[in-house]
Formats: sequence, C-alpha cells, structure tokens
Amino acid sequence: MTSAVLALGGSKATQATGKARWFVTERPANERALVLAAQRGQRSAFSELVRMHKRRAYAVARAIVANHEDAEDAVQDAFLHAYRALDRFLPDKAFGAWLHRIVANAALDITRRRKVRDADELPETVASPFRDPAEGSELRSRLTAALDTLPARQRAVIVLHDVEGYKHSEIGKILSIPEGTARSDLHYARTHLRGVLGEVRSKL
Repeated sequence: MTSAVLALGGSKATQATGKARWFVTERPANERALVLAAQRGQRSAFSELVRMHKRRAYAVARAIVANHEDAEDAVQDAFLHAYRALDRFLPDKAFGAWLHRIVANAALDITRRRKVRDADELPETVASPFRDPAEGSELRSRLTAALDTLPARQRAVIVLHDVEGYKHSEIGKILSIPEGTARSDLHYARTHLRGVLGEVRSKL
C-alpha cells in the first residue's frame, strides 16, 4: 500500500504509478459480448471476465479486509455468487460495477465474522503478486496498525480513494452508500489516521 498516497490523500493511484485503469462506470469494449456468451453457458467467456476483473476485485476486497487470505476468500465467494446470479444481470450494465458491489458485500461479511484481528498478521501473510513495495517497513507496519483502528467502511473508503484511485461516486456504488457519506467517511478516516500516526505523518 502506498503510504504517500494514503493518509493525506493528495494523489490518485494512477498518477503515482502511471498505470492505466478504467473506472467502475466504464467498461472494456468486449465486456458485453463476454457477458452474453457467459449467460449462454460458455464457461470460457466467464473465465475471461474473471481474468479481466480479478485484480480490481482483489483491490476492492483488500481495501475492506485485514489480510490477503480473507481478500482472496472474498473474491472467490464473489465470483461464485456472480456466476450463479449471472442470468439476472443486465448485459447493458457495467459488469465491473455490479461485481465490485458483490465483492464489497462478501468482504464486509468476512469482516463482520472476524472482528478480532492481530495487527501483526498482515505483513506476514500478504503474498505476491499483490505484495506492496513498502511491505515489512516500520512505516508500513504502523500504517497497517493505524488502518486497523478504523471502522471497516472508513478503511474501505480511504483505501479505495487514496490508494486505488476510485471517485467518491464509484465508492458509493461499490459500498452501497450515498456519495456524501463516502466523502464524510474519507474526511473522518484521514483525520483519524493523522492523529494515530502522529510524528510518522511527516513521512507520508
């Protein structure tokens, strides 16, 4: 997780990394055709949808849960749910937006089931290919501990916005909350992290 982007939130992830991404409200050119094929029973089409969206799905889950294993479980549960509910999905809608809401719900369910977390668990369990550059550093550990003091929704909002680069409106859709709530959660989370991190904030 990129600490410089996180707590004080001035930059988007795409500006920091230079990597292209599509927003939730946008969709890949061939997505509709793949959804229609998957709805007709072509498993290869659904596999391609999984390939296209698995990284973003993981990022959404990882913003909510406390460790890599729970994020993977949430993503797997979400893709299974999406596959079973695919016949009810409208192909003209953005598959990613629909999927990300399912992922968020799955991750929040896991968080509710596991309220007690070990703050030292994350650096030991996050594995490649999703390992963060700052993994194992003192700053990373303190940032992780500070994030763990946030309520699950505020944690999700700040990571999705400041690390993953989502817009307030997109976060609202993912977490099924009003855009104004996403904005206020982000403000609360940033203020809280500044207080918890104390002298470390000058490094962020």
